[in-house]
Amino acid sequence: MNPTPKILFIATFPPTECGIATYTADLMDAITNKFRKTFNPIRCELLQNGKTFSNKKYSFNPNQKEEYSKIAKRINEDESIHLIHIQHEFGLFGGMYGNYLLDFLENIRKPVVITFHTVLPNPNDELKGVVKKLVSYASSIFVMTKLSKILLESTYQITPSLIETIPHGTHLIKWNDQKILKEKYGFSNRLILSTFGLMGPGKSIETALHALPKIIEYESNVLYLIIGKTHPNEIINSTDGYRKYLEWIVEDLKLYDNVKFINRYVDLPELLELLQATDIYLFTSKDPNQAVSGTFSYAMSCGCPIIATTIPHTKEILNRDLGFLIDIGDSNALANATIELLTDTKLRHHLSINTFQKTRSTAWENVAIRHMGVYHQLVKSPKGVKYEYPDIKLNHLKNMTTARGIIQFAQICIPDHSSGYTLDDNARALIAMCMHYELFPIYDNLKYVEIYLDFIIRCQKEQGTFINYIDEYDQVHIKNDYVNLEDSNARAVWALGSVVSMQNILPDHIVRRARNSFEKCQQWITGVLSPRAIGFIIKGIYQYNQTVQNNNCTKSIQLLAQNLITNYDAHATKDWKWFESYMTYANSVLPEAMLYSYLSTGNDDYKRTALDSLAFLISKTLSEEQFKVISNQGWHHKNEPLYPYGEQPIDVAYTIQTLNIFYHTLKIPEYKPMMEKVFSWFLGNNHLKEIVYNPVTGGCNDGLEKYNVNLNQGAESTVCYLIARCIMEKNTVKKKIKKITQYRVNKLHKKAKILKTNKHLVSTTK
Repeated sequence: MNPTPKILFIATFPPTECGIATYTADLMDAITNKFRKTFNPIRCELLQNGKTFSNKKYSFNPNQKEEYSKIAKRINEDESIHLIHIQHEFGLFGGMYGNYLLDFLENIRKPVVITFHTVLPNPNDELKGVVKKLVSYASSIFVMTKLSKILLESTYQITPSLIETIPHGTHLIKWNDQKILKEKYGFSNRLILSTFGLMGPGKSIETALHALPKIIEYESNVLYLIIGKTHPNEIINSTDGYRKYLEWIVEDLKLYDNVKFINRYVDLPELLELLQATDIYLFTSKDPNQAVSGTFSYAMSCGCPIIATTIPHTKEILNRDLGFLIDIGDSNALANATIELLTDTKLRHHLSINTFQKTRSTAWENVAIRHMGVYHQLVKSPKGVKYEYPDIKLNHLKNMTTARGIIQFAQICIPDHSSGYTLDDNARALIAMCMHYELFPIYDNLKYVEIYLDFIIRCQKEQGTFINYIDEYDQVHIKNDYVNLEDSNARAVWALGSVVSMQNILPDHIVRRARNSFEKCQQWITGVLSPRAIGFIIKGIYQYNQTVQNNNCTKSIQLLAQNLITNYDAHATKDWKWFESYMTYANSVLPEAMLYSYLSTGNDDYKRTALDSLAFLISKTLSEEQFKVISNQGWHHKNEPLYPYGEQPIDVAYTIQTLNIFYHTLKIPEYKPMMEKVFSWFLGNNHLKEIVYNPVTGGCNDGLEKYNVNLNQGAESTVCYLIARCIMEKNTVKKKIKKITQYRVNKLHKKAKILKTNKHLVSTTK
């Protein structure tokens, strides 16, 4: 078995306190978390000021010229290292403009990529020569802003195709209630301004302090948080001169009640919460050549409206939909901008949502994906690019669930109670929780199975059909009177059949109630005409019949399947092997239904139609690189080109379900890697190269548009991701899932019955 190729990162690392160290550690962590089976990142430590760190296989002193060729020789001898990634900053490497690094590059015999954290404008000839020489040894160059790329191309004459612009990474956050966070940190009823990072004169915190008196005249309850330790390079002879200077300004301007120094290292979770509690973030750097700022990026990712001095990074990113730009050192302009924002709550909220959306693409997970694309072009991993599957989390699903059912929509990740509930979402949630319970039989989770089943039964009418919409007050919504409910009714049948098929896993009383509800549907299910509704009903009947073994079920499947075959024969041609003259949503359920029909009846025509139609669907959605959902922007019509954007998670999950049943019943091995590629759509293998599943919240974003991911994490997308993830979990466990003994099942189910009388434990306002 081939070992995983290694990528060697040359940089500083924590505990060294600098932005490069933090950046590199975060990037390596992101690559490891997403692609540990593809590449293994390892460290080559720059030992600043003669420091030595234990247990470092690769390290050297960047101020000793002779060490560069020595470390290159050692790396050349290590066959497990396939690529070198250098984090470059002026002053990090020895020599004039860091030219000692050239000794390393002249001796290394492996591909090299370089990230330039700073690209200086107006270089003299010597600086320009060093940069051009460094680049001449590199297979690829990374920069973090468009301006840096332009400078390299125009000023340094670097070939454009060599340069990749990948923004500074940011940490995913769960969108939190700002009021709750302020209460947590003792800032209730305060308007919070903040700045963070390693403190030093370059931060120009005094610009904000001198603006405060004018701001306080308008809003006396302002509190300015200055978060972070002083940069170690600024502490001379144990004296923190810069902080003393700031404290003197606070005293001189009598700002004691409006300024709070948090003079310590703040760990990441606390920092992100403090930023989310911030009403306005103040970025006051006075370095006009600062190419990129991690603190600025982090503040934006936490949804902070921002007032920033004009440096290349802020000038490129900020506009009036995100915040305000001011001149360096202009305290009066800072005060005026702050007052404008503090007195306009709606504007602050608008800016907050926009900054959060703007930096969604810069999450470390997405930055890792972008880097991996370059790495894999340079060094082909023998295993290909393998995405790591996130742990299965129920956090968001449970947060979206009340005692009535799962709420339809979310505003970002906060349940939107006003959107009410649907049969569709609760039917899929019931299937997802049953699949999860099969993998992880935790009896406490059965209460969610019961909640979703209760909702389905609550929606069932006397004649066995269902309503779909229930409002937040548990009233039947008027939409039930004018919306076609055939498909939602069919998904309820699918969910009920799924529950009955798990009678060996689920408690008897749950299975019995699902079976009774299913049997009420018998009077109408064979009269359904919608192809997708037919498909979902066939799935439900097939699963129900795996346990019940009823000849009437087989007859019903045959009757419904014949309707699909009739549709197929009416529309299929040599170049269009499909059931309609267009492809819309839930397309894969049609070939899947034909396969179930074949398994029920043995009719080879059904099997042939199943295989042909699935092959046609795959030809439209699955390329060598990635899976693309049929767009919901007009769908796909016969003899017309595919529209490339407007993709929803529901079709990704349905396709995985279909490929899964084809793989396991027909034993065709090609379907398994197809499943893996389709699932990787959630993890970033899509046209945006961005994750759609959020591993922090456990929710899934609602869609993939042309330029952005839809931030909202509603029930449909979250439940569909969970269904797909459970399928992949079942297929990737190394050992077969051990069936729990009947004794264990009975013990769990006895405990679960208690839940029937304790439904109040799940609050309707959760």
